[in-house]
Amino acid sequence: MNQIVYLVPAFGLVGLLYTAWKFSWVSKQDAGNEKMQELSGYIADGAIAFLKAEWKILAYFAIPTALLLAWLGTQTGTVENPIHSSPLIAVAFLIGAIFSATAGYIGMIVATKANVRTAEAARTSLAKALNVSFTGGSVMGMGVAGLAILGLGGLFIAFYQIFAQGQALTSVEMKTAIEVLAGFSLGAESIALFARVGGGIYTKAADVGADLVGKVEAGIPEDDVRNPATIADNVGDNVGDVAGMGADLFGSYVATILATMVLGQEIEVSDNYGGFSPVLLPMLIAGVGLLASLVSTFFVRISKETDSVQNALNLGNYTSIAITFVTSYFLVTNILPESLTLRGTTFSSMDVFYAIIVGLIVGTLMSIITEYYTAMGKRPVDSIVQKSGTGHATNIIGGLAVGMESTVLPILVLAAGIIASYHFAGIYGVSIAAAGMMATTAMQLAIDAFGPIADNAGGIAEMSQLPSEVRERTDNLDAVGNTTAATGKGFAIASAALTSLALFAAFVGISGITQIDIYKADVLAGLFVGGMIPFIFSALCISAVGKAAMEMVNEVRRQFREIPGIMEYKAKPEYEKCVAISTEASIRQMILPGAIALTVPVLVGFTMGPEVLGGLLAGVTVSGVLMGIFQSNAGGAWDNAKKSFEKGVLIDGQTFKKGSEPHKAAVTGDTVGDPFKDTSGPSMNILIKLMSIVSLVIAPYIHVGKSAGHASHLEKAPIVKVMAKR
Repeated sequence: MNQIVYLVPAFGLVGLLYTAWKFSWVSKQDAGNEKMQELSGYIADGAIAFLKAEWKILAYFAIPTALLLAWLGTQTGTVENPIHSSPLIAVAFLIGAIFSATAGYIGMIVATKANVRTAEAARTSLAKALNVSFTGGSVMGMGVAGLAILGLGGLFIAFYQIFAQGQALTSVEMKTAIEVLAGFSLGAESIALFARVGGGIYTKAADVGADLVGKVEAGIPEDDVRNPATIADNVGDNVGDVAGMGADLFGSYVATILATMVLGQEIEVSDNYGGFSPVLLPMLIAGVGLLASLVSTFFVRISKETDSVQNALNLGNYTSIAITFVTSYFLVTNILPESLTLRGTTFSSMDVFYAIIVGLIVGTLMSIITEYYTAMGKRPVDSIVQKSGTGHATNIIGGLAVGMESTVLPILVLAAGIIASYHFAGIYGVSIAAAGMMATTAMQLAIDAFGPIADNAGGIAEMSQLPSEVRERTDNLDAVGNTTAATGKGFAIASAALTSLALFAAFVGISGITQIDIYKADVLAGLFVGGMIPFIFSALCISAVGKAAMEMVNEVRRQFREIPGIMEYKAKPEYEKCVAISTEASIRQMILPGAIALTVPVLVGFTMGPEVLGGLLAGVTVSGVLMGIFQSNAGGAWDNAKKSFEKGVLIDGQTFKKGSEPHKAAVTGDTVGDPFKDTSGPSMNILIKLMSIVSLVIAPYIHVGKSAGHASHLEKAPIVKVMAKR
């Protein structure tokens, strides 16, 4: 293998050095007055308390799982069906889990520092506030990407040296190295799911409780210091939208690269890199994408109060995509040989480049479409605003309709992307398209994390009773942050769809099946059960938010009732009790949804066989993508419909602002949308990838063999087949 592989962890180190530099810069910014620092301290303490409680529970999961993987790694299989694994898969799993948790922790620590500094910067100008909040987001983006590339590249080199030094890419020894490397992705995605679900339940329980009692019943502003749940609400922004999202995209990033490597391992080529170019390419694309994102962060600037924050973020995003486009061309043409063949499909190096272009286009279009459906001033959000004029029910109807409509264009774009990338380079093309899309993850995450930092800054400004122009600037940033959060979720679900297809193809190859016949009764049953899983998963997440929110509402009402002087600023609310409610509820309620994702593939695979499991994965993927897009966009649209009232909206020729009846209807819609957009919706992409990765890891143990197959009494009937040739 060529020495170029050492560039991969080097790219990761560059990202981490940038992270340290910008983290230091954020820490040196003015943190404001004593009151602001006190409130920021409450938020930081609450966030750390949650993470400690979550990590304790996750340790109970991770250690037994690692021991089970170590035992499975000792199995050798049979002569007909050998198993290529090692107990070291447990080490890879634990490293993936630790890196995933660390990625979320880095983002949360910088977010809790940047929030108060953004509020203080907003005293000066919108430009300075954007600089601080986006720099905080870029620390998280670069930290996540740097850890992912360093971990994946470093482990790949280590496992090559241990298992396959001097062996060809298509050798049995190299197959073992890649299979063990899959443990890293399994660890990352497992922690990501619990972090995303637990953080989402936390943040939305606090948010819903604060809104229902504070804004609707007491009629006080969203982040009023008198509201006992407001600190828990701001803590939730960090543990859900920052730490949860960081772990989420860390897992997505790793899974995408790994899926391409698993498929690339089957390609036998003659090149200048010892035949390893098909597995080196996705790692190198991720590396140059990180550098492209790093350069592009310097383009996110505004100079005047009237400049568009959204346009500044878009400039950084599109610059990173353009740089990745150019560098990918040179990578592909210099690394890959002229011709490659995978599972009977022959394609050229330029075909691979065209597939990467498809991935970049799909990612860009998904962002544009999501922005349209969730941004203030656009037709979808305005339609919800207008429906708020006739009450709470019509607002809910309008939001549901927008969410459902918003699935059409993204699914058509995804379908076209799958067909186009497959046309160019077969299933490797689909996977490399996902890798191309995910290459700019550092920039996507920087843009995404900027939103909750701005949201927290607005909360601190409100609680500290800073001048009105400060809150106006933070509200400007926050409104854009709502849209960028929705586009980030759209980006994540699109990448999950492509990555899951690649993981699915890898599973088919390793499990030994050649086709998935959906006319067989048990396979069709698996398809339907898979389609159901995102619904029960969502139900559990939303129900958990509802239960925790009820506890929060009762606690806030109790404090308003029993602590005299709160409304007159004479008594201090018991913030810590609301923080404890969200922490305990989220930790307790996150276990069952996570268990579904981890255990269902194992149960189906070992009891029904790989073909039925394949049907299950197909159902989960299609249903999960649709549910993820619908819920994330509906929630984002409801949120910005509510925010539209802050500057006043025109309904039937009459202007309505905060506190009006239409605004109260919009608050109800936003409350319904909260668990959609921040708990169950964004968890869909982790759900479908995690189930695919679990299936990939157990595939050698449920291998059907050369002569075996999945028998069914319906085999002689006419069939509809999903072909997946090896």
